[in-house]
Amino acid sequence: MKAFTGLFASRARELPSPVPRGSAAAEAAGAGVRLGGRRVLDSVELTVRAGEVLALVGPNGAGKSTLLAALAADLPVDDGGIRVDGRPVTAWSAAELALRRAVLPQSASLAFPFPVEDVVRMGRAPWAGTAREDEVEEAVAAAMAATEVAGFADRPFSALSGGERARVALARVLAQRAPLLLLDEPTAALDLRHQELVLRICRERAAAGDAVVVVLHDLGLAAAYADRAVVLHGGRVAAAGPPAEVFTDALLGEVYRQPVEVFPHPRTGVPLVVPRRLP
Repeated sequence: MKAFTGLFASRARELPSPVPRGSAAAEAAGAGVRLGGRRVLDSVELTVRAGEVLALVGPNGAGKSTLLAALAADLPVDDGGIRVDGRPVTAWSAAELALRRAVLPQSASLAFPFPVEDVVRMGRAPWAGTAREDEVEEAVAAAMAATEVAGFADRPFSALSGGERARVALARVLAQRAPLLLLDEPTAALDLRHQELVLRICRERAAAGDAVVVVLHDLGLAAAYADRAVVLHGGRVAAAGPPAEVFTDALLGEVYRQPVEVFPHPRTGVPLVVPRRLP
């Protein structure tokens, strides 16, 4: 762990200030990305606000993960710009960005068999040498408890199941305590209980003032937990707004090329999306 913390501790960096609820934590302005000669994001306009859960949905290849990577500054845009915490991402050093956004990739892998607790502790590396470096033990314990991984804290990461690894990776992101969380398909490897757990955590972080962007394939989860949903199609924003407004039969049927039915849950009123099947 000393090697990880040393990378950050040796550099002077500007610490983040609290982002007022409802203010922009990240923005994409006319963002465009080309990969392999193909335009995978085209003129995307998006504002991510503190205190909200924003779901990115759409079919495979729509540009969801690309947009998340652009917001994280892990992938440079070819057109337009990305801003985090009020500045272009290029104006922040890597160490300063790590204090402002935490990223959960689609898959988590490590070359060495680190114990689970050490993996989670890696999330605290950006704060080394700052006034908040002493939060490490409390932050790690809270993150492991929230994701229900404390029971196997001493097990090597490489010995875990796919779902367990996914939860440990999320715990690392939570321990980082950045005000912007960028989560790429965090429920993909999880059972029903832990899918709900992860989305409840997203809501809790938003309630605490963080901005949460989550890529989801499950439209039911997006409808139940997101404040806003952005529907991507062909690298463009097809619709954006509260799920109850943008999740319509016509729009989703066109975007997914699959007829669907959208109707309110009889108890909660949350939109339910089901494929329309032949009798």
